[in-house]
Amino acid sequence: MSVQKPTSPIKASTQSFLEIEEIKDDILLMKDFSAAIIIEVGAVNFWLLSAEEQTSIIYAYAGLLNSLSFPVQILILSKKMDISSYLDYLNTKINQQINEKIKDQLKKYQEFIKNIVKINTVLEKRFFFVIPFSPLELGVSGANVSGLKKEYVITRAKTSLYPKRDHLIRLLSKIGLRATVLGKQEIVELFYNLYNPSATGRKLASIDSYTDVVLTTG
Repeated sequence: MSVQKPTSPIKASTQSFLEIEEIKDDILLMKDFSAAIIIEVGAVNFWLLSAEEQTSIIYAYAGLLNSLSFPVQILILSKKMDISSYLDYLNTKINQQINEKIKDQLKKYQEFIKNIVKINTVLEKRFFFVIPFSPLELGVSGANVSGLKKEYVITRAKTSLYPKRDHLIRLLSKIGLRATVLGKQEIVELFYNLYNPSATGRKLASIDSYTDVVLTTG
């Protein structure tokens, strides 16, 4: 007769595995009291440019990286794109179209899109620059993070990161790249979709509207 071993209740939650301590304004604070600002950068259709334009962008981008006096992390997110909603949109336009010639062109375009998806994987790509802040930048006090207060670290992180953020945005704009600093809402949605992947991604309601405790530790 086999004896069933007693099992202890599972106490760990998803929150226990996340390294995020808090998101304040556009500052991402980690549990080790390091911090970061996340900047999303728009893409350029590189292959539609002439050879001269491609070379110009490559050299400009290399010059941007070489001119930085602080470290950055470059993150590229790729996921398979769901175009079913776009095909439904085209189907609606086809049904609404009265002109038979235009309707026929729309149908051909719809079939063209379907064939592309069958042959190739259509990917959605997002590009980010992450500017980090280390608690060691706080000096001697940063060596012992247990004695630090979150508000103090966030204030010092802003003082260090904001000039770097503005400088990087100016450099990106010079080479024609649109940069957007992610705020609290966008950062939460980014990490939510990273940990809960889906074909289309999910937009969350305003973070400030969540008043109930969703996850607790301990």
